[in-house]
Amino acid sequence: MLINLLDYDRTKLEKFFLTLGEKPFRAGQLLKWIHQLGVTDFSLMTNFGLKLRSYLSEHTIIAPPQIVTRQKSQDHTEKWLLKLADGNHIETVFIPEATRDTLCVSTQVGCQLNCAFCATGKIGYQRNLTTAEIIGQLWLAERTLRNDSKKPVITNVVLMGMGEPLLNLTNVVPAINIMFDDLAYGLAKRRVTLSTVGLIPELLQLRELSEVSLAISLHAPNDELRSQLMPINKKYPLTQLIPICEKYFRDRRRHITIEYALIADINDSDLHARQLIRLLSHLPCKINLIPINAGDNSPYHAPTQARIDRFRKLLMQAGFNTITRKTRGSDIAAACGQLAGKLQ
Repeated sequence: MLINLLDYDRTKLEKFFLTLGEKPFRAGQLLKWIHQLGVTDFSLMTNFGLKLRSYLSEHTIIAPPQIVTRQKSQDHTEKWLLKLADGNHIETVFIPEATRDTLCVSTQVGCQLNCAFCATGKIGYQRNLTTAEIIGQLWLAERTLRNDSKKPVITNVVLMGMGEPLLNLTNVVPAINIMFDDLAYGLAKRRVTLSTVGLIPELLQLRELSEVSLAISLHAPNDELRSQLMPINKKYPLTQLIPICEKYFRDRRRHITIEYALIADINDSDLHARQLIRLLSHLPCKINLIPINAGDNSPYHAPTQARIDRFRKLLMQAGFNTITRKTRGSDIAAACGQLAGKLQ
């Protein structure tokens, strides 16, 4: 079976080259060929000897997912439907802005958490993505967009697409390592963010494995309401999750963002804002308010702009750095909570 070299971060590549009798520095050379230069033809890797190039050609491949469709929103957001080797499909979203260009990547085919307002959970769960399928989304984005701009494009990556990243740590962490690696994408740690509902054991694992920035999908200021919207809260309630987040920040000074999807008449009242202020009173964090991006058949709807502004004002007055995230790509179902893909 051919080895997909996109599955390997620097540590794994060093071990791989050692088994071939090669020096570990070959790992950095190969990372640069693959991720910075986008070269997939081993014969062009001229700082490798002929014997090594021949071995790589016979035993390894560089195989990202395949782009099936590429949709462009009126606001210039792009959504790509990507086909995997087993016939499943995932979605990846590119969000261009004046000061940054963000790629939203998926980590699973589907999702088993079944949050009430998320389209991904409604399609069910198939499997975890491999490291190659995760980093392959960034590899594809750089290659595709660089053809348009003639220079590297992606400045930020958010693991906020399909799936719960903490349920796939084995493959997610090496992909993040490649994003950070100076000989690959060289992204700063504050520019790569992992979004999670807050699985406590895996969150504690992540804290030891990576310095990636953290976003907690909160969406409710009390356990009763959050359990209605997010069933996982029954297992890991806010009374346990928030103290873990406080420790996560205090011990390692990581960047933490709280994501709060505003849903009309569900979690958007002044009372909810005051409860959120109390809940987060000891957690240094930024709060992203996200007007809900519901599908056509969803019972949930975004609040009025006046209600959104009022909610934000209360948080700001309490001293929280709070922004209202602009809805991007909703006309092509590329906004937060709308990704679905296709399960085989």
